[in-house]
Amino acid sequence: MSNVVIEQPVVPVDWLHDHLNVDNLVILDGTMSKVFDRFPSQIPKARYFDIKNKFSNVLDPFPNAFPSTEQFEKEARALGINKNSAIVVYDDKGIYSSARVWWMFKAFGHLNVAVLDGGFPAWTNAKYPVEPMTPFSGPLGDFTAQLQPGKMVYFKEMKTISTTQTHKILDARSAARFNSQEPEPRAGLRMGTIPNSANLPYEDLLEEGVLKPNEQLHKAFEALVNKDDEIVFSCGSGITACVLALGAELSGYKNIKVYDGSWTEWGTLVKA
Repeated sequence: MSNVVIEQPVVPVDWLHDHLNVDNLVILDGTMSKVFDRFPSQIPKARYFDIKNKFSNVLDPFPNAFPSTEQFEKEARALGINKNSAIVVYDDKGIYSSARVWWMFKAFGHLNVAVLDGGFPAWTNAKYPVEPMTPFSGPLGDFTAQLQPGKMVYFKEMKTISTTQTHKILDARSAARFNSQEPEPRAGLRMGTIPNSANLPYEDLLEEGVLKPNEQLHKAFEALVNKDDEIVFSCGSGITACVLALGAELSGYKNIKVYDGSWTEWGTLVKA
């Protein structure tokens, strides 16, 4: 089959099944902390995108830190990803860490990328084929990473944003965590909220791991932000904030950013 250009940020499992043999298709398994001998199945031809060990700055004191351009390009090429690759990302929870992978590719200038709606559960529920999970061993790709300004926000800028309220801040954590009604899952991390932020739990955008209809996504965002607002998404460690970014893009929002360190960084560096 010839090459394909993906025009939407999300594709259904039927679309992926129909395009499995497209020449430039690359399927990435973006499941967090996946172990080859523990989760043996994958979508055919999938390649494991190791967020924590290969596509994060492991020297950063905070988890899942955004990688350098050089690191991202090197590791993407090692997965055989090319400049013209059409990338579909999935994870084993439905939509969770796959959105982080999608956002990273966009941040490095690659727009021919989408999240698989419903992820691996939706694929298996449709009774589509799977294969044993194996490390990628194909040739190096020619992917080129070009960091795009304004996609990621870091601590110093976030302090200014929180104080001056130039942006709307939406937090993807659960309402209980956002309201300090239950402790953070990370040991030793204090409860709390970035000042001047509002809460939109990422799970509110999903129904059993599948994105809710566009009309419901629109309503979720319209209750908190306007289309012309500058928006920053936060969460626990920069993963589910990207689910909000995905929903916002589907809802037509353009001025969106992700706070990389999120509450793990803020709650550590800013004392209550």
